[in-house]
Amino acid sequence: MKIRIGTRDSKLALWQAEMVQALLKDKGFDSELVLIKSEGDMDLQTPLYAMGVQGVFTRSLDVALLNNKIDIAVHSMKDVPTQLPAGIVQAAIIERGVVNDLMVFKSADHKQAYDNGTADLNTWNIATSSIRRKAQLLHYYPECSIHNIRGNVLTRLQKLEQENWDAVIFAQAGLERINARPEASVVLDWMLPAPAQGAVMVVCLDRDKDVLAACRLLNHEPTDTCTKVERDFLKTLMGGCSTPISAYAKIEDDKIVFKGSLCSLDGEENIEVDTTIDIADAEDLGILLAQEVLVSGGREIVDSIRNTNNS
Repeated sequence: MKIRIGTRDSKLALWQAEMVQALLKDKGFDSELVLIKSEGDMDLQTPLYAMGVQGVFTRSLDVALLNNKIDIAVHSMKDVPTQLPAGIVQAAIIERGVVNDLMVFKSADHKQAYDNGTADLNTWNIATSSIRRKAQLLHYYPECSIHNIRGNVLTRLQKLEQENWDAVIFAQAGLERINARPEASVVLDWMLPAPAQGAVMVVCLDRDKDVLAACRLLNHEPTDTCTKVERDFLKTLMGGCSTPISAYAKIEDDKIVFKGSLCSLDGEENIEVDTTIDIADAEDLGILLAQEVLVSGGREIVDSIRNTNNS
């Protein structure tokens, strides 16, 4: 059995697909890569939150899967809608790497100013394609100027050189996996990541039992457990790419440590929750904490965002 692996053709997507290919080979399975363009790769002008669809980076792969052009699809898990298309199932979650966001600076002088505390980000021009990152930036630095940026990792690094921007924000994993992290960069430990950031999901057809069984051998249970909590939090808050929702769960000493937030679009309101709980009691943790956010003012934020998007 040769497994056809569907992937986007960006350098980062290929890194992820080749990693899955290597893991399958270690388990004795032959495979080949099938490259597929996504809507998100073809439209590089429209902000992601304004494209009006969920799964903008996954839908083309899902269609190829349903049309039997590929056997599995490899996704950045944070791009995958919480509701998979009918007939498609989660086959494996690969062990997660780094999860944080990273600020890449225009120059070494920018980084030095940030490191020694003399930089005033309220006066900076910062680029990001993420509504979550934008809202958190505005929460801490309400006067900063934020610019939309699209394209793959290398394209965005090039745009930083060309534009009159002070910095661009990336996922740390994205830059480090393809050895593209510049020296003039810093991990933003004050910025909560997107749910499932840094994790890779493999999906297949629910009826393809042989492929499903092969992929299940790759599943990393701790990452699976943590990302489920994060995505339950996201789903309960009815979040998508247009809602500033953050969540991160990790396992320490047989306990799950979780922190999540819902932010208004302008960054003024930010509702955070955090807890530590035994893994055995964490089945519905993401749901329960999201409900706590909703009754603490989150419902009004979600409704306001929905009204803004519909207007």
